[in-house]
Amino acid sequence: MKRQKASPGGDKKKRGPEEELSTDLYGQPGHLIRRAHQISVSMFHAVIGPEVTPIQYGALRILQDHPDIDQVTLARLCALDNSTTASLAVRLEERGLLERVVPPENKRYRLLRLTPAGAELLEGLVPSVHELHDRLLESLTKEEQATFMDLLAKFVHLNNEKSRAPLRREGEEAAGA
Repeated sequence: MKRQKASPGGDKKKRGPEEELSTDLYGQPGHLIRRAHQISVSMFHAVIGPEVTPIQYGALRILQDHPDIDQVTLARLCALDNSTTASLAVRLEERGLLERVVPPENKRYRLLRLTPAGAELLEGLVPSVHELHDRLLESLTKEEQATFMDLLAKFVHLNNEKSRAPLRREGEEAAGA
């Protein structure tokens, strides 16, 4: 792997020869994360099928655990921006997988809940979701799987606030808020 020293003045940290930065695209963390995402999405479609996208599946799973939440709360729990979540909710409603209900006490927003068809779809996907989990990690040993998942969770947790749409679980506030 070709390595190159950072340009003078361009890198604030002094690096020794053993800490030189790789200029090889295939060794860059961002590239590897993007490739891992591509692989994960491809495997999702191969195993789960065309019924839902990974983002739609995530939103439906959140609604299964948190019925009657508004779109902003769904966005926070899925780590999506509000406009994406609004269009996602419309598409899922058009497909009959969720319903958007205007509560009588406040007509400014809509509550979201799974329809029976949405709940049935999720129930039917359970075996495939387990298969997907296994296939995503099957090339690693059990110990590597645990390490990979621990490090991935740590990376996501420690960098959550750097996202355009940080994850906000119930009761969580933004860091520094």
